[in-house]
Amino acid sequence: MKKLYFFLLLISGFRVSAQELFVYTEPASNMPATSIAVKQSAKLFDQGATSSTRHATELMFGASKNLMLHGAATYGALNNTPFGLESIRAYGKYRFFSADGMYSHFRMAAFAEIAHSNTKPMYQEINLQGDQSGVQAGLVFTQLLHKLAISSTVGYASINGDSKAHQLKMGNKASAINYSLSFGHLLFPKKYTSYDQTNFNIYAELLGQVIPGTRKSYLDLAPSMQLIFKSKLKLNLGYRYNLQSSMTRMAQTSWMLGGEWLFLNAFKK
Repeated sequence: MKKLYFFLLLISGFRVSAQELFVYTEPASNMPATSIAVKQSAKLFDQGATSSTRHATELMFGASKNLMLHGAATYGALNNTPFGLESIRAYGKYRFFSADGMYSHFRMAAFAEIAHSNTKPMYQEINLQGDQSGVQAGLVFTQLLHKLAISSTVGYASINGDSKAHQLKMGNKASAINYSLSFGHLLFPKKYTSYDQTNFNIYAELLGQVIPGTRKSYLDLAPSMQLIFKSKLKLNLGYRYNLQSSMTRMAQTSWMLGGEWLFLNAFKK
C-alpha cells in the first residue's frame, strides 16, 4: 500500500504537470505538501566588453497543498565588484482555485515577496532578485492541457531608492508592473510507465516590465530546456534575450544554468 501511495504521489505531483515546472517563472501549482526542495542556479550576463555572474541558492517548502514558501540568497561578482552576498529574498504563494481533470487542470494563485539588496542601484530596470530592495505581489494563472502548459503572471513591484540613481524621476519610490506568458511542452517520455523515466521538457517564456507614468519598458524572450530524473532531480538550461527595451539594464542577454533537488515527505504535517 505504501508503494502504491508513493507511486500515485509521484504521478499526481510531477509527471502530469512536469511541463509546467517553468525555468524563469512560477506556475500556479505548488510542490507537494510536507516536501522541501533545494535550488541552485547561476546566471551569466553578457555586458559587451565584460560579463558578470550571479548565483542564487533557494530553499522551497511545501507548507500545504495550497501554500508554498521560498527563501533565497543571491551572491556574485557583478559590475567589477568583489564576489560576495548581494541580496536575500522571501516569497510566498497561495493557490486559491483549482479545477482538476484527468489530463488537464486550471489553477489560480496569489503571491507576494520581499527582498533586501546590498547592491548600489545602477539601472532603470526593477529587479528584486539581486538588484534592489522592495516588495512585489501579484497573481498567477496556469492551464494544463495534457502535454502543454500555459501560464501567465502579473505583478506590481515597488522598490526603495534614490530617484537620481534610478533615473526614473518618480520621487523616492519607484514601481513597475511585471508580466509574463509561459509555454511548456513535455517531449519525453511519449508514454508514462514508471517514475524512473527521464522527463524532457522545452519552454518558451515572454518576460516583460512596464514602469507606469513613463515610457520605460522591456520585453524578453527566454527559451529553455529541462531534464527531470526520477521525479526528484531537475536540471535547467535557459537563454534570455531582449526583444524590445527603452530602459537601461544590466544586460540584454544572459545564460542560466540551474539544478533542483526535491525531498518528499521531509517533515510531518
